[in-house]
Amino acid sequence: MQVKLIPDATQTVALERTLHTVNQCANQVSAASFTAYGLNGSIKDLRSMAYGQLKAEGLGAQAAQHVIKRVVDTYTTLRATIRAGNLGGQGAKRRRKAMSRPVTFRLDAAHTYDDRCLSWNYDAQTVSIWTMDGRLKNVRFACSEAALKQLTECRKGESDLVRRDGKWFLVATCEVPEAERYEPRDWIGVDRGISNLATTSDGDDHSGRRLDRYRRRQARKKAEIQAKKTRSAKQLLKKRARRESRHAAHINHKISKTVVAVAQRTERGIALEQLQGIRERVTVRRDQRARQSSWPFHQLGAFIAYKARRAGVPVIEVDPAYTSQRCPRCGHTAKANRPSRDTFRCRRCGLAGPADVVAGVNVRDRARSAWVFVNMPKPAPA
Repeated sequence: MQVKLIPDATQTVALERTLHTVNQCANQVSAASFTAYGLNGSIKDLRSMAYGQLKAEGLGAQAAQHVIKRVVDTYTTLRATIRAGNLGGQGAKRRRKAMSRPVTFRLDAAHTYDDRCLSWNYDAQTVSIWTMDGRLKNVRFACSEAALKQLTECRKGESDLVRRDGKWFLVATCEVPEAERYEPRDWIGVDRGISNLATTSDGDDHSGRRLDRYRRRQARKKAEIQAKKTRSAKQLLKKRARRESRHAAHINHKISKTVVAVAQRTERGIALEQLQGIRERVTVRRDQRARQSSWPFHQLGAFIAYKARRAGVPVIEVDPAYTSQRCPRCGHTAKANRPSRDTFRCRRCGLAGPADVVAGVNVRDRARSAWVFVNMPKPAPA
């Protein structure tokens, strides 16, 4: 849960100094860890090596511990990324570059707080937070009534202090209990796509046309800014990229909220296609590569999944093969069944309709069969 901090001028200076100091200390610990242990420094090693130095820099005990843990977690993530091959194979330039120098942290990178150095007053909507200039009390924060209720009831664990575009935020961890999952009466099939972000088997269409126009307009603006090749142009490009990401996330939130609400009201489950690795499997023309790579289908699926868990709605993923080419009435599957992107016409029985709705119906039908196997009792041992 993210809330916006509203510090006064004095509090802003203290928060900025704190964030810069802890990240400079994190860079020092990272460099020392890389020199002594490479990518394999442990919390125990770094505590004995750097804790006293961090205390001498003016950090509190908990702040020093969080700096050490953040450095160790960053190297753990880097090792996992290398093992997964995300930086290339042996001898790849990106991999050599990542392994040849210590990890560095931005001066404005987020810093972690726990309940010993950050306390919340929900009634007054203020926080008391540790800084390099001492404890700051009565730092105001703003959020919606629903967010405040969730904070009051579900906040647990650590929070991150974040500075973004000159604004201050606290990102608090909340443990929201999941509702008990009910047995679905039927399923809603959801077909995800580029032109239509989501189309359900009920015929509800959530078009991506407005999002596509928005992204094309942003692409033109970014090309104009990028041509200037100035420092301020680079900063503006990052700002626009974040704005575009927030816009797409907002649309996905609205779509997923609607789909889950319909499923919960009708006591049905939600069936999605398994689309992992689709960018590697599907090739498109060069002028459509940017459009495909910015397709937010994974985020939409993640939003549907977590909202469904909170509402107790069952979710299942099914095989996406030929869902837009198979006739749901007679089962005939052929590429010719889809003469255009938007239309479906079965060459055997003559069933016709919007291609995305037909795909949603096929996803629903596969979920009906798959759910039987998912809930099938285990066979008795021989």
